[in-house]
Amino acid sequence: MPHNGDGSAGPPAPDPGAPSRVQPSPGMQSPAQELVRLLQEFTLEANRYADTAGGRHGMHRTDLNALAVIMRHSAAEREVTPGLLRSELHLSSPATTALVDRLCASGHVVRERLGTDRRQVQLRMTPKAYKDGSAMFMPLAAAMGQAMASYSAGELELVHRFMADMLAATVAARQEPASPEPGGPEPASPEPDGGRPPSGRAG
Repeated sequence: MPHNGDGSAGPPAPDPGAPSRVQPSPGMQSPAQELVRLLQEFTLEANRYADTAGGRHGMHRTDLNALAVIMRHSAAEREVTPGLLRSELHLSSPATTALVDRLCASGHVVRERLGTDRRQVQLRMTPKAYKDGSAMFMPLAAAMGQAMASYSAGELELVHRFMADMLAATVAARQEPASPEPGGPEPASPEPDGGRPPSGRAG
């Protein structure tokens, strides 16, 4: 029978210098699962903040998302059209028109006809949009900056790489074609002769 260091019988005493290995119980989450949960909570809280801040200025979350799209493309010196908003926000044409009408009525966006094709409408953010956006999101930026101040440059670089990888993974998952459900109906094979029913005449 093995003996402890003091000569008594029994299992060997744990080495204080050895790293502890805590095995997660069935009800515990792995570190990766916990990170995913935190990302989900962050997304929910960010949406709640946007809803609250936008509500104080009479703006819907769709309005804020549209301004973010316009700002991003404008910073890259790309033209922003209603069609671009429709595509990026996955809106119908009537919903896009209503969105642009709201942004113009609130003084955050103006319609312009620039370039050689005067028929194409382009959208531009106004100084009021930048001012209101700063008022809405400056408190959040300040709070997040204060939270990040305790991290070293190396830690922030690691978190930056992690978030960039999570963003790329999310985009890739969204763009993957949907796989058929198990036991679901199989895709119909194309009918011969363009799907026309047989004429009944013998060949």
